[in-house]
Amino acid sequence: MSSRPELQAPPEIFYDDAEARKYTSSSRIIQIQGKLTKRALELLALPDDGVPKLLLDIGCGSGLSGEKLSKKGHQWIGLDISQSMLDVALEREVEGDLLLGDMGQGLGLRDGVIDGAISISAVQWLCNADKSSHEPRLRLKAFFGSLYRCLSRGARAVFQVYPENIDQRVLILNYAMRSGFSGGVVVDFPHSSKKRKEYLVLTCGPPSINTSVPEGKGEDEESCSDDETSGDEERQTVSISDRHRPRKKQKTNRGKGREWILKKKEQMRRKGNVVPPDTKYTARKRKARF
Repeated sequence: MSSRPELQAPPEIFYDDAEARKYTSSSRIIQIQGKLTKRALELLALPDDGVPKLLLDIGCGSGLSGEKLSKKGHQWIGLDISQSMLDVALEREVEGDLLLGDMGQGLGLRDGVIDGAISISAVQWLCNADKSSHEPRLRLKAFFGSLYRCLSRGARAVFQVYPENIDQRVLILNYAMRSGFSGGVVVDFPHSSKKRKEYLVLTCGPPSINTSVPEGKGEDEESCSDDETSGDEERQTVSISDRHRPRKKQKTNRGKGREWILKKKEQMRRKGNVVPPDTKYTARKRKARF
């Protein structure tokens, strides 16, 4: 059986009462969740103006990430599909407001009210069809579309993800861009199989100097420059920083060449029309005359 939770059962079933309590009581998971949340907050790049922000924690679970947000002085709203996880969060008396819902059906929040969004190990669940009515592309579209609307202009969303493969990674990123986001993927420790972490960093609005994608961390805990990672083919694949929105193919207005004109003249001759004879000047562009 696969070790990936999203391949074993739907999230509302996988995270039952027993799994929710096991997850929340594990000191190792609490430590990892804390580090991932701290990094997500760094990439969120909230202004250091001392004003509390209203943040959204998507796939909040039992509120482990939310506690980190509260310690930073922010208010937060948590969304999760698992009733068992939210019950544990209520028992722990977390400070955030909790919502039971499926992110694949849209978030259902008012437009422009959220100052930033984070998600730890949740968005990749949208790529699975757990029910016959589930279409991953439609669920990704509904999720990113509703997220874009509820974020304030210029706000960021940072999602730590575990994509199963490159195709899944590209699928998630493409639907984010189609919804209007700019951004890309930040990879920490790209050369380490154990420590490697991927973050989808999105900005609500078109790309600009202020919305450039941050750099990932290397083994020395410092940012990796483009020169240091240029030889890493896998990193080059996921570092998509420019906004890309598929557009309809535009018809190229090609000029009508000599071959086309000769063919047309021959057709006219067959119809009995009087057509000038072909010469070396046929189909040549005339000189501009004043």
